[in-house]
Amino acid sequence: MDNRVAVVAVGGNSLIVAPRKRTVPDQYDAAVESMGHIAGMIEAGWSVVITHGNGPQVGFILRRSELAAHELHTVPLDSCGADTQGAIGYMFQKSLHNEFRRRGVDKLAATVVTQVRVEQDDPAFQKPTKPIGSFMDESTALKHRQEDGWSVMEDAGRGWRRVVPSPQPVEIVELEAIKQLIRSGTVVIAVGGGGIPVVRNDQGDLVGVEAVIDKDFASALLASSLPAHLLLISTAVEKVALSFKQPDQAWLDRMTLAEAHKYYAEGHFAKGSMGPKIKACIRFLEAGGEQAGSVVGSVVTTSVVRQALITDPPNIERALRGETGTWIVP
Repeated sequence: MDNRVAVVAVGGNSLIVAPRKRTVPDQYDAAVESMGHIAGMIEAGWSVVITHGNGPQVGFILRRSELAAHELHTVPLDSCGADTQGAIGYMFQKSLHNEFRRRGVDKLAATVVTQVRVEQDDPAFQKPTKPIGSFMDESTALKHRQEDGWSVMEDAGRGWRRVVPSPQPVEIVELEAIKQLIRSGTVVIAVGGGGIPVVRNDQGDLVGVEAVIDKDFASALLASSLPAHLLLISTAVEKVALSFKQPDQAWLDRMTLAEAHKYYAEGHFAKGSMGPKIKACIRFLEAGGEQAGSVVGSVVTTSVVRQALITDPPNIERALRGETGTWIVP
C-alpha cells in the first residue's frame, strides 16, 4: 500500500463554494474540507501529489491589477500563475499539516512552484480561446486590442473578455524535484493551475508566456511522467453521466478506455466541464497500461497498472473502496 502513487486534481472553483464566499478565509475553509478527504486517502497508504486549478484566483489578481494600473505595475499572466500556486499551496499545506496532527499522521506537505513547458509553435498561439479576467463592454475590449495587443471576444452574451492561448503541456520542468519529494514520503502540491507556461528560446532558456494550460491535461502529463498508479480528478459530481441533465441521463460506475473514447466522440461530455476531464483520463491511460521499473517511494516496483477515477471530494474515500465514483480502466 505504501507504494501506490496517485495524482489528485482539485478544481480551482472548488475553493469558491458560493458567490458571496470568495475571500481568502472562505477559500481556506473550503481547502480544509477538501484536504480532509485527501488526508484520509494518505492515511490509507497512498503517496499523493495534489494538483489544482486557479481560474477564479487568477481572475482576482488580474482585476486588482486593472483597478490599480493608474498607480502600480500590472502583473504578467505567468506571474499570476506563480502567485496563485504559492497562495493555494500555502492553504493546502496548512490544512494538511493541521489534519495530519489531528490524525497522528507523520507526514509533511510541500508546494513546488511548477513550470510546464509548451511548444512555441503550438497552434493554440495562433488561435487564443481561453477567456480570462473581467468582463468588459465592446469599446473597452477593442481599446485593449488596439493599445495592448490583446485578443478579445464576446463571451456567451455576458460581455467581452480577453482570451489567451491554451497550448498543450509537453514537459514538467520540476519533475525530478517532485519525484525526490515523493521518495522522501512528502505529500507534494504541484502543477497548480496547469503549471506556469514556459517555452525554450533559441538559447535554450526558459521564458514565460501569456497562456493558460488546462489543469487536467497537465495533471495527466504529471501522472504519466512519474508514473502514477492513479489519476483522481476531484470535481463537482459524484459520478460521470451520459446525457447529463437529460431525460435519459445514465450514471457510470465504470468504463473502459475504448468506451471513454466512444462516449467522448459521441459528445456526451461538455467541452467546458467534463470533456477535458475525460480527455485527460484518456491521455493518462493511453500513456501505458503498464510501465516497468517504476520508482515509487524507496521501492522499485515491477509494473504500474494505471487507472483513473472521477468523483467529488466528500466521496473520495468511498470511491477508492469501490463504493462510488466513475472508474476508467485500460
